[in-house]
Amino acid sequence: MNKLNVAVVGLSFGGSFVPIYLDHPNINTLGVFDVNRELVNTFLEKYPGISKAYDSFESLLEDKSLEAVHLVTPIPLHADQTVRVLESGKHCACTVPMATSLEDIQRICDAVKKTGKNYMMMETTLYTYQFFYVKELIEIGKLGRIQFLRGSHYQDMVNWPDYWMGLPPMWYGTHAIGPMVALSGSRICRVNCFGSGVMEEGLHKQYGNPFPIESALFEFENGLKGEATRSLFETSRAYQEGLFVYGSKASFEWGLLDHEPPYLTTPGPLDPKRRGRPYNTEKIELPNYHRYLPEPIQKYTVGSNYDATNPQESLKKGAGAGHHGSHPHLVNEFMMSVVEKRKPRIDHILGGNITAAGICAHESAMKNGEAVVVPTF
Repeated sequence: MNKLNVAVVGLSFGGSFVPIYLDHPNINTLGVFDVNRELVNTFLEKYPGISKAYDSFESLLEDKSLEAVHLVTPIPLHADQTVRVLESGKHCACTVPMATSLEDIQRICDAVKKTGKNYMMMETTLYTYQFFYVKELIEIGKLGRIQFLRGSHYQDMVNWPDYWMGLPPMWYGTHAIGPMVALSGSRICRVNCFGSGVMEEGLHKQYGNPFPIESALFEFENGLKGEATRSLFETSRAYQEGLFVYGSKASFEWGLLDHEPPYLTTPGPLDPKRRGRPYNTEKIELPNYHRYLPEPIQKYTVGSNYDATNPQESLKKGAGAGHHGSHPHLVNEFMMSVVEKRKPRIDHILGGNITAAGICAHESAMKNGEAVVVPTF
């Protein structure tokens, strides 16, 4: 009753999830599909536990025994494929972003309501060591009142597939926006955004986007504010998916580089003889939150750093496998939401707000910073 038949669609990036599904205690069968048959054959040889390789996306949809599908496919396909999976009577997880238009977000929400099936947006940044650590600090009151939130995602898309070329940065702003929404306890209701910089004209054609960078100020329904910056092209900045949370008692800041330890700043004792308050800033060694996972997939939080002869010791520190340890958490949440017959944590409502905030941010940038209201789904 608690074993699921699941399929992974898209094996380039999606292939990293295959062994996690195979080792999950609630898996029954795992199928795969990719348009690259050679890649499929490689996975069949490497992972004999794979039960089935589908010949087409249509044959996968027609398989009545299949209960859940994880889409790891190109961005332009997300909305249509998600709706088709849901309407075929299957639960659907999909990599980010949820869609690239407000209309397509609504289509997915309508399909969820119509079919009663689960939709989960597989946002990695809501399951990283960093996110878990900050969430814990907020829950125990160590940060005090949250005063401001900030997110960043810097990436260079040179030599990536064609559909990325010229993509509006905030259309794929979920890594920068998602943690702010999840930690705010609210939803984004309004955004002002500016595009900046100049990129080669050839990159303008596909999406009509002139900006290599977009920076947005978000308003939350509970009164909080947050800022996010997203770059995709012609900007010399090392990769980072950053999270910054500024509180009255302490503040958390991502390191300069994506893999560097974060910083925690706390106030020192007030000296009546000096202006301002002294502050202490220290680098934080992040713990690994593998305890939230079934034992067979805990090792995927640290990847090649896992030592089977000394598991507890090798799992103690965050070694950063799979987007800072997030991949097994995503698989587990999707699987267990189906098994436990509940909505996943990043459902169509939360995923819709995170994605729509980015879509509306780009709309604002194209209107030179004019405020845009983010619709409710």
